[in-house]
Amino acid sequence: MVTVGIDPHKDMHQAVALAQDGTRLGRAKKVNTGPQALGQLLAWIRALAANSPVLWAIEGGPGLGRALADALLGAGQEVVWVPPRAMAAHRRLGGPVGAKSDVIDAVAIARAALADPGLARHRIDPQVRQVRVLVNLRQNLTDQRVALTNRVLAAVHIELDHRLGQGALATRAKVGRVRALVEGAGLDEMVRWALLEQLEEIHTLFVRAAEVERRLKELVEPLAPNLLGIRGVGVVWAAVLLAQVGDVSRFATSARMARWAGSAPIPVFSSGRDRHRLHRGGNRQVNRALHSIGVVQVRLGEPAREFVRSREGAKGTKGAYRALKRHLVDVVYRAMVADQVVRGRAEVCLQPAT
Repeated sequence: MVTVGIDPHKDMHQAVALAQDGTRLGRAKKVNTGPQALGQLLAWIRALAANSPVLWAIEGGPGLGRALADALLGAGQEVVWVPPRAMAAHRRLGGPVGAKSDVIDAVAIARAALADPGLARHRIDPQVRQVRVLVNLRQNLTDQRVALTNRVLAAVHIELDHRLGQGALATRAKVGRVRALVEGAGLDEMVRWALLEQLEEIHTLFVRAAEVERRLKELVEPLAPNLLGIRGVGVVWAAVLLAQVGDVSRFATSARMARWAGSAPIPVFSSGRDRHRLHRGGNRQVNRALHSIGVVQVRLGEPAREFVRSREGAKGTKGAYRALKRHLVDVVYRAMVADQVVRGRAEVCLQPAT
């Protein structure tokens, strides 16, 4: 097996090939982005790898390298995604201290792929890709709204000498109440206009996010009925899980998914003492989704509340919630596997007869 690490960029891609033992094969290959990149890379690797199977490892998620990944997959190649943190860790371990270049990064990407056989396989799933695009759009709108909200709260405190709580602009109705407060205050005309314009923009961001969520609902409900059937999993969190996990079959067990999500504790055994510590790596968006689902389940009552209560004595409240998140990975994993099986059957049924 030959592993090719690719450091993707807007205008070019840097590729390096490694043998199974981690040694470099030949010279690195730089190609410009575009339709010609696939042919150039395949010709280069055929000269190096002969008839050996090839694994293409690309850094990041389906972003700058997505077009190349699609082309490689269409050419019958196997493609995996290497998280930036994994690349950075292997760059620190295997490269000169403090050194960084496209070639060094490509080598680190390939080494990360050699070290982890459970990396996400690239799969062209148009429906999941649509979900991912909408999830990213919703997150961008939310980030804009939060930043603007913080500025407006500070401006109201300065101009009106009125301190509002952090959640004072958390809904469209609350935005209307703050608008009435600003309109009734004796502010200079331009100050009032500026505040009202920003409040209107916050309201618009709420409306746009609601439209995104409506479209997400149309996509997610037929894709993930079992996932949505879990208590505490709404359309948004189901969409986040679908977008981040993608093809759940890449995880042989729920334990591997838990480690990928950062929900499995890391063993730190020493001097005969069996201990575990919090895993601060993993996919933080999935970790956040699991935490939010767990909080909702505990608020709604049993059995999650009893699960946490029974573990608080030994683990503390935070430790009990971490244990709940690990349990939720098992539940989510089973639901996503069931949903993917149903989708697979539907795709087979939709294939034209031959």
